[in-house]
Amino acid sequence: MTLQIGFVGTGGFTRFHCNLLSKMEGVQVRAFCATRLEKAEQAAADWNSAVGYDSLTHMLDQQKLDAVFVCIPPMAHGEIEYALIERGIPFLLEKPLGLDLLQPADIASRIQAKPLITSIGYHFRYMDSTQRALELLKSRTVGMALGYWMGSMPKVPWWRRQDGSGGQFIEQTSHMVDLLRYTMGEVEEVYAAYANRVMHEKEDGVTTPDVGTVTIKLVSGAVATISNTCILPGSGPIGLHVYTDQGVLELSDKSLKDIGRASVCEYANQNNPYVREHEAFFHAVRTGDTSRILSTYADSLRTQAVTTAALHSAASGLPVRLDEFSG
Repeated sequence: MTLQIGFVGTGGFTRFHCNLLSKMEGVQVRAFCATRLEKAEQAAADWNSAVGYDSLTHMLDQQKLDAVFVCIPPMAHGEIEYALIERGIPFLLEKPLGLDLLQPADIASRIQAKPLITSIGYHFRYMDSTQRALELLKSRTVGMALGYWMGSMPKVPWWRRQDGSGGQFIEQTSHMVDLLRYTMGEVEEVYAAYANRVMHEKEDGVTTPDVGTVTIKLVSGAVATISNTCILPGSGPIGLHVYTDQGVLELSDKSLKDIGRASVCEYANQNNPYVREHEAFFHAVRTGDTSRILSTYADSLRTQAVTTAALHSAASGLPVRLDEFSG
């Protein structure tokens, strides 16, 4: 069965996904939807028989699609998901789910009522190193974790606006929040401190904080701190360090380091986590078996709750309990 796939959005992540799909059998990209027809047609030109649209309704009316990839900025979420849910079309959505929690919560309830196959692009879950860490943690007691996403500010204009991206912790560092949840369990409380230190004086239109630290209490009793910045002149460290009674597990996008009392073992990633993400999603679309999907919309809503609760904490200066937080 050859799946007919559509894309909403024509930016860098759409091109990234398309490059991987071009190497997969049983997949045909049929349509692209963008804010301007010119952009959609330019993206479609790289695919045999693909068509560009500037209207999602027209695309869905004219194409019989088995699934849709949604690769759009955080502020653009909402109507796209509602349209796909109404028509019962499975979708793979690049994180985050939006700017806040209220709209994603409504979308999640509609997905559950269908129900509908969804996959969210928290690809760190699909890494070999993450799966190895899960196995090792079964026999260890976790005390705490330190997470970080340190780098420079992306040059796309919407990213530097709070009403465009939601800020670095929501748009980018949510990968580390999700990885924390996946490896250590659910979050009970957050306390955040954000600041504008550099970028609002270097770049025009910057309204997002450029440094931040979030202290996290987990339901298990473990604690964590996840920090981020976008003031660096280039790329910086990205990862999650988990401190246990048997040593430290250092998770990055490249590998897992298991640092014990007298030894260090490193497990490099052998497989592309995005390919695994695609395979899991397409398997679900073909068979209805969603067991291989590691990040559904419902699960990702919990990550969204943590990141938006952190934003509220930074604004109020007070801790926020997740069981009391409604967005």
